[in-house]
Amino acid sequence: MPHQFTREKAEPSTRSGVLLIDKPEGLTSHDVVARTRRLAGTRKVGHAGTLDPMATGLLVLGVNASTRLLTYVVGLDKEYLATIRLGVATTTDDREGEIVSVARTGAVSALGAADIRSQIDALTGDIEQTPSSVSAIKVDGKRAYALVREGVEVQLKSRPVTVSEFEILDQRAASTEDGADALDIDVRVVCSSGTYIRALARDLGGSLGVGGHLTALRRTRIGPFSVAEASDLETVVVAEALEAPAATASRLFTTLELTQEQSVDLGHGKRLALSDDVPDAVGPVAAIAPDGRLVGLVSVTAGRAKSLVNFPADPEQMPNGASE
Repeated sequence: MPHQFTREKAEPSTRSGVLLIDKPEGLTSHDVVARTRRLAGTRKVGHAGTLDPMATGLLVLGVNASTRLLTYVVGLDKEYLATIRLGVATTTDDREGEIVSVARTGAVSALGAADIRSQIDALTGDIEQTPSSVSAIKVDGKRAYALVREGVEVQLKSRPVTVSEFEILDQRAASTEDGADALDIDVRVVCSSGTYIRALARDLGGSLGVGGHLTALRRTRIGPFSVAEASDLETVVVAEALEAPAATASRLFTTLELTQEQSVDLGHGKRLALSDDVPDAVGPVAAIAPDGRLVGLVSVTAGRAKSLVNFPADPEQMPNGASE
């Protein structure tokens, strides 16, 4: 059942930061963004990585200037806890869809632990995966799930993904509403961005010859961000829960401590000459001002720092509330 949400809209705010939310079941990621906009008092809110309404768990949100950091969060590896039901296949590869097949009598009970483990191993590592037809992938400019709703048959191309860990946590006998045998398997999956857990459930059931779909999904981690740190959407006080841009950037990148003069120069787009002991960096480096503020993300090559993304100070951080 969708959650009720009656809290008042906050006063307009220009404060930036990253907000971790534990998404409840029944809401879309867009719902969470819309509610956070009200609570934060700003339209400038985005998220890094969609969760289906059925799923719960970690959403990483960027508020105001920190939306610029989300680009670097989207591609990070992710961890999920899920429940896969073997013995039943659905149109959506999860419990929201219509049943399209049920395993023949005795097929599920005949599955051995070694059979299941063998097929899970086959779905671990670098694999080719065909996303569910009701995914948010765009086909000719439209979301695949929207085309399916219109009655269009969608065939998505397989894509390379990495499933670095696929662990069985528990399993138990289950049954369908019609009394057919099924098997519920609780799993933990660590995977690359773009991996569909629903597709893993579908493919596991398919390889075992009994069909399969997802009945529960919870995202517990994105890169260095854990759901254990996340706030409840119903009770969160955004101003208190926001992580400062510099703190988030320091989790994602190596850091470069700037002088006050360098902070001003970088803010104006100038390249910086660095000391000889600053090594070249493969990816972005977080440039931090003496007051702890994130000035920007830079590339560091041959003793020089070049701005990649600037992060202007929030107006309330500047003298007399002025803006840059």
